[in-house]
Order: sequence, then structure tokens, then C-alpha cells
Amino acid sequence: MAKTIKLRTPLKVEDLAKLEIGDKVYLSGTIYTARDAAHKRLVDLLEQNKELPFDIAGAVIYYVGPAPAPPGKPIGSAGPTTSYRMDPYAPALMDVGLKGMIGKGPRSEEVINSMKKNQAVYLAAIGGAAVVVASAIKKAEVIAYEDLGTEAIRKLEVEDFPCIVANDVNGNDIYQEGVKRFKK
Repeated sequence: MAKTIKLRTPLKVEDLAKLEIGDKVYLSGTIYTARDAAHKRLVDLLEQNKELPFDIAGAVIYYVGPAPAPPGKPIGSAGPTTSYRMDPYAPALMDVGLKGMIGKGPRSEEVINSMKKNQAVYLAAIGGAAVVVASAIKKAEVIAYEDLGTEAIRKLEVEDFPCIVANDVNGNDIYQEGVKRFKK
């Protein structure tokens, strides 16, 4: 039976080990935004043995290109991006400490295997409810790649950011298990 769990970043392996697919997670602390163009730049930095623009140890990356912030708000609508576009880059980032990813849609077998190897998780954000998700974001600032516009890397401060465990540290996959349950 699915549990409801509150987690704070940076994520710790012992906390992630308790998660199972379908668990509802409320995430608080610092998370970072990045989409495919930013991911490519991050992996290029790794290949050049250069420092990343943020501490990746225990970090969470949210796959989002948020809308501009309306007056008085830290961010505009912030719905998840389809995650498979980051699959070519995710294993390299997990190898250096990334512990959580947030997006929508299934991940590749290579990414799931990397999650098992690196004790990381993939969390699904609620697609179609971008305004609701944005309400959990209390502060947002661009920290790298401003030239990418909405796809720049942002540091977000979140409080009770809602998501569902889609892939746990054991490689379980809610997208595969969900299909199996409904085919019976």
C-alpha cells in the first residue's frame, strides 16, 4: 500500500531506500531545474573535468521550463517536461551524485539500471496541474545558462512539492507495474 512521505533535500540514500513505487512524496528544500540543452552542458562539463554550477551530491533535478513569473510570484506555471529527453545524460549525472529526478513519462532501461546502481529515484510530477505545482515553489533564481531562457538552470526553494515515486532504488517501475495490474 502506498505511503505518504515528506523528504528534505539533499536526498539521503537511507531515506530513498524506504520509498516504493506509488508512494506520494512531499519534497521540501532546494531543487534545480534543467532540460535537455542544460543537461548536455552539464555532461560536457563533467567530460572536461570541470565543476558543475551547483552541488550535485544528493541533488534533485526537476525537468521543467517554467513560464515567466507573474507579478508577486517567484515563478509562473511549472509543469513537468517529458523525461526521456534527458535519458542520454541522466546516468552520468547520477554517477557523480544526483539522487532524484522529477518529470513525467517512463524512463529508459539504461536510466533505471543507473538508478539501481546509484541508489537514486525518479519522481513523477502531476502533468496538467502546472499552476498547482508552481504553488509549492517559494523562491526561484537563475544560476546557470541564462542564454537558454526558460530552460536555464534555476535554483528553486520548494515546500511540500507533490510527486509520486515512479522508479524506486530497486528498479521498480510504476509505468510497467500499472500496466500489469490493469491487464489482469
